[in-house]
Amino acid sequence: MMAGRGKRDRGGAKTLGSAFLLDTWRSWLHAWKSFLSILIISMLGVAVLTGIYAGCRDALIAANRFYEQQGLHDVQIVSTMGLTDEDVDALRRVDGVDSAIGVRMERVTFDGDAGRRLNATLREPSDGGSAVDAPYVREGRLPKAADEVAVTAQFTHDTHRKLGDVIDVTAADDGDGTGGDDGDDDAVHKLKIVGVVTDPSDLSNPDGYSGSAFRTAVANDYTVYVAPGALEKTFGADDDVYGAVVLRLTDAENKDAFADDYDALVSSTMSEIERTVQPEREESRRKALQQSAQDELDKAKEQAYAQINEAQAQLDAQRTQLDGQLKLLDAQAAQVPVGMPMPTRLAEAQRQWAQADAQLKEAQQRIDTQRNGAGDRFAAEQQQVDDIAPRWYVQSRSALSGFSSLKSDISSIRSLGNAFPIVFLVVAVMMSLTTMSRLVEEDRGLIGAYLGLGYGRAAITARYALFALLAGLLGGGLGLLIGFLGIPAFLLVVIHGLYAIPDLRIEYDWLYGSMGVLLFVVGVLGAALFASIRDMRQMPAALMRPKAPKAGSRILLERIRPLWRRMSFLNKVTARNIFRFKSRLIMTVGGVAGCAALILCALAINDTVAALGPDQYRGVDQYDMFAMANDGEEQSLRDRLVQDGETTAIMQTRVENGEITNGGGSSTSVQLTIVPQGQLGELNTMFRLEPARGESILGWLHGRGNDQPVTLGDDGVIVAQSAAQSLGVKAGDEIMLRADGRQPHRVKVSAVTRSLIGAEVFIAEDLYHRMFPSSTAGDGVDAQPAITWNAVYAKLKGDDDAQVKYVQRLEDDAIVLSASSTAYQAEHFKFDLMGAVVALIVALAGSLALVVLFTLAHTNVSERMREMATLKVLGFYDKEVHRYVNREMMVLTLIGLVIGLPLGRWVAGLLTGVLNMPGLYFEVHIFWWSYVVTVVATLAFTLLVQLFVDPVLDRIDPVSSLKSVE
Repeated sequence: MMAGRGKRDRGGAKTLGSAFLLDTWRSWLHAWKSFLSILIISMLGVAVLTGIYAGCRDALIAANRFYEQQGLHDVQIVSTMGLTDEDVDALRRVDGVDSAIGVRMERVTFDGDAGRRLNATLREPSDGGSAVDAPYVREGRLPKAADEVAVTAQFTHDTHRKLGDVIDVTAADDGDGTGGDDGDDDAVHKLKIVGVVTDPSDLSNPDGYSGSAFRTAVANDYTVYVAPGALEKTFGADDDVYGAVVLRLTDAENKDAFADDYDALVSSTMSEIERTVQPEREESRRKALQQSAQDELDKAKEQAYAQINEAQAQLDAQRTQLDGQLKLLDAQAAQVPVGMPMPTRLAEAQRQWAQADAQLKEAQQRIDTQRNGAGDRFAAEQQQVDDIAPRWYVQSRSALSGFSSLKSDISSIRSLGNAFPIVFLVVAVMMSLTTMSRLVEEDRGLIGAYLGLGYGRAAITARYALFALLAGLLGGGLGLLIGFLGIPAFLLVVIHGLYAIPDLRIEYDWLYGSMGVLLFVVGVLGAALFASIRDMRQMPAALMRPKAPKAGSRILLERIRPLWRRMSFLNKVTARNIFRFKSRLIMTVGGVAGCAALILCALAINDTVAALGPDQYRGVDQYDMFAMANDGEEQSLRDRLVQDGETTAIMQTRVENGEITNGGGSSTSVQLTIVPQGQLGELNTMFRLEPARGESILGWLHGRGNDQPVTLGDDGVIVAQSAAQSLGVKAGDEIMLRADGRQPHRVKVSAVTRSLIGAEVFIAEDLYHRMFPSSTAGDGVDAQPAITWNAVYAKLKGDDDAQVKYVQRLEDDAIVLSASSTAYQAEHFKFDLMGAVVALIVALAGSLALVVLFTLAHTNVSERMREMATLKVLGFYDKEVHRYVNREMMVLTLIGLVIGLPLGRWVAGLLTGVLNMPGLYFEVHIFWWSYVVTVVATLAFTLLVQLFVDPVLDRIDPVSSLKSVE
């Protein structure tokens, strides 16, 4: 065998020796810039892919862990007339139910700030061996005595009470059958605060960003925990009646409470309860309550009529006696001779008889009135007994506002984390293909030499594949550190400001992290293999010869003669260089356009959130103030507004909590606003009711020209767009509407109107009466129920500051439950979690843009070394060479911006569907300065890259660069 010829393997390819490996290592070291660019792009891509996902996942895992630890119920059953042990036993026998536990509750009121009466629900610990809905103790301890309570952090935040304070509570007459009849409803009970707890059903952080929350309940209602048996001792509550029954399901313990399979499991159990248990137990409870009420009514009737009959008997006896006296008087009067005066004594006796007769007639009239009144009263009470109809409401965790808010907020943020990595992956593949193509091109002669020496194509391909693989793996590993440590740590700080989730931990998801790295590694490796295999198809002799320059050809600009003649020589050269090299044009323009689109899209999210408040409270809402009265103070509130003289228009309404359900069974909580029949026209003066706008396929808003006002009538309800979009409800659809304490009824959606914040449903008074006839109570058969108009919308005098100050003064009045100013809300609305994610995406997109521009600039210079050297030999100064190269990069950047800005606007238009959150409709809005910021940032990155590229151009040696490679 000839000297210098290495050993060959059985396939004929030469085995890899130390010289080959050493040369490979040296070539890798020489290409450190390309290695670094692939590494950083992979790192950013993996960080974006895993970071937002990991932060949201950690929050949901911590919430799940807390729910399991505190035993948050899977299903809750409440009834309008209480629940019994028989109901608990029936629910316990349902398939899939692990435990069914009754919970005793008592509705109370207490004094808040400025004498305002607030509502609270006293709750005893659940019966049974396992803890269900157990409060999480933050300070102090749980109550042990009947006069001790533990309150929530929200309670201490809103009322400024603290441990050791005493609160005065009074039982509220809610008429639900859960209260007792032994206690004094008007008695004031003093309860001492011994603990501050977290209600497992509501993790909202009162000390964080929740003050700017857009989901607010119609009325404040706090949960207060008492000691076992305290309700019976303090309020005389019926120990045999529960306010609710909570269920824990057998197969739900190890399931993710935010996943679809958990929802399916709970929905199946709820359907089983509603189909089998609910009808039977409602009927049984109805009979028991009716029998008990009927017995009490019969006893009362018996006693009342006995008293009336006794009085009638006494009156009849007196009448008989008086009639006898009349006969005697008539006989004595007959004995008086005709013409003789009546004896004085006889005349006095007749006068006394006449008085007694009048008194008896008056007494008879009173007895008749009592008998008739008793008949009417007992008939009305009999009707009430006949109308007793307890109703069950079977609710999942979705009915808990705290749970549903946490789920929708985190899920929407996670959806962003699923969308943006796609752009990073595409850019990573493009940049890897550009970088590896250049590396292979530079080693073209060396590849031909290795092939000529007998090295296999697989071994030479591995040289570049391993380079890309190593860069991708190292970048992916660093991306995992950022994605599972850095970004989640940042997001969890923001999330903790919204939700007080105990024991938030940073956890690693091996499967997701590995798949994330694998995704980018496969993309980078695929680009490397494509670039290397494409050139290695040629013969070794062809590879060892310099690649023939691309044949000259005219570009489109040359055919526009008037323009081409007026261009300078360097501008013509720049135009030819840009448009003749199509691959470089596509890669540069595509990379810049993608990065610009990312930046603009992130800024669009920020602008959209920033515009929500002004667009809603200064655009959709035309009123200046909304005020809601405390129970029983409705007329006082209206009198106060009239007396103050600060209003120019007032529309009274009734506002209560409600729920709408679409045809697929999905539901969401809404604010149900009942409008008086005589004020339907005024609704359009308080709200700008326009048809809902949507996003077109190109991402632009359509429907702006169709701004004809929508009017409320008796043919259906108006649903706000912010409520309808989460359920996919459109005008003409039929939904199930449930009012507060009522059974759901089917109703047509007459219109979906533009609304961005809040979830409102407007219904006319007459339609409300027809839908919920069970609430009718009046003197006649056809009487309509008297609706209590507990809220007002008003327009105020003065500027914004004057309106805000007036609303603040009004809110301090004890008769007002809550009051809000649209001027204040427009200025102070914010969504902190979304703002944090926007800042994160902008930072990552900017980093990606910088790396992309640097990679493209470096590749551009490295493949044109001979060209730059030639320019220097021809006498070009360094600054002229800088301008020659940088001009092309700047033109390509501008072309990329021209494409990237519309692309970013189109991607931003898709956010409405991605960010599908109850109570919020993201009507995409981009301020003009966001376009300016995107352009300036991209151009700034380009100029920054030029600062790094110019020294490289200065170091080009014309002599060595122009040496022949042959």
